[in-house]
Amino acid sequence: MAVTAGHRVGRLERRERLRPDIFLLVSFLVLSALGILMVYTATAPRLIAQGEAGDVVMRKQVVFVIIGTVVFLVSSLVDTRKLRAATPLIYLVSLASLILVLTPLGDVRAGAQRWIELGASFQLQPSEPAKVAVILALAALLARDSDGTLHWRSVARAIGLVVLPAVLIFRQPDLGTMLVFGFIAVAMLFAAGTSFRQMGFLVVASIVGTVALFQFKALKVYQLTRLTAFLDQSSSLENANYNQFQSEVAIGSGGFLGKGVFNGTQTNLSFVPAQATDFIFTAVGEQLGFIGGALVLGLFAVIIWRLMLTAVVAHDTFGSFIAVGVASLIAFHVFVNVGMTMSLLPVTGLPLPFLSNGGTAFVTMSLALGLAHSAWIHRAPLPGERR
Repeated sequence: MAVTAGHRVGRLERRERLRPDIFLLVSFLVLSALGILMVYTATAPRLIAQGEAGDVVMRKQVVFVIIGTVVFLVSSLVDTRKLRAATPLIYLVSLASLILVLTPLGDVRAGAQRWIELGASFQLQPSEPAKVAVILALAALLARDSDGTLHWRSVARAIGLVVLPAVLIFRQPDLGTMLVFGFIAVAMLFAAGTSFRQMGFLVVASIVGTVALFQFKALKVYQLTRLTAFLDQSSSLENANYNQFQSEVAIGSGGFLGKGVFNGTQTNLSFVPAQATDFIFTAVGEQLGFIGGALVLGLFAVIIWRLMLTAVVAHDTFGSFIAVGVASLIAFHVFVNVGMTMSLLPVTGLPLPFLSNGGTAFVTMSLALGLAHSAWIHRAPLPGERR
């Protein structure tokens, strides 16, 4: 009888421990489903006009969502405490893939060498999974070195972990992803107890680095054009401002309730370049209006809120730092992408998580969110462990 009761208690404890975060899960699924719909509306009219099947891109997005959802669920069950030992290997493999993409095996598109061909219909963008690798590496380092404060040596090590992949990514070039790495590092260092003096040093170093990029002409012509076009809205840069101008028109014309699905003129006529990827938020704004845009941003806010709560209740500091890193990753992507579509920020090419069309980005974000969710699921101690 005692043994039976013990097994029953054990099952109840395990069931309680494996309870998912419903708020986070529902937000993830709703955003993913909305992404499928928006990708369909953003691509179908153009494909049909070209005599092709209107659901070609949408069907691929459905596959990406299915794979990403499976990855999210599986990674949610991985105990991050056991993952910690594999972090150095994950980081090194990520560095190797970033080096590989710069070799002749890397595929060049529009002047950027960011992809590795893995067959006729699948390409891998190593900079995407590198975001997860950097978060894990920083989480492992900070969990080991942080006791509420950080010594300069630990800060230097953290910067080194970020600089190595950032330099490789800048060579592709991919300035947007490099900025993502910087924001993740700052957010995680702040959470680890970095002093104001250390943060001030990092800010000054970042400013000096930015100035150096311009001084030594390290930026590509198209990158400089984007920045100049954002700062100078003159007619001479009309072509460079075209994307954001059309994006503003699309979002503004949506009004409060939107024009309705498939009723957006800007979207249907493909006036906004990359409207299924980088500018997917314009399709949301035009067709679903202010209400739809607010819903999307609200769902992202819920995810970030739950991740920050996970950072508080996680079983160990490694899981806490993973949650902080993933929250900063998603927050930066959303802030920059939406700001870009509304002409509040320059064009950077960062996709909107879970909505933009793209396999590697969707699966990577799903993996990152799943690992952070794992810290929530495993927040209670395992049987026999003490807090």
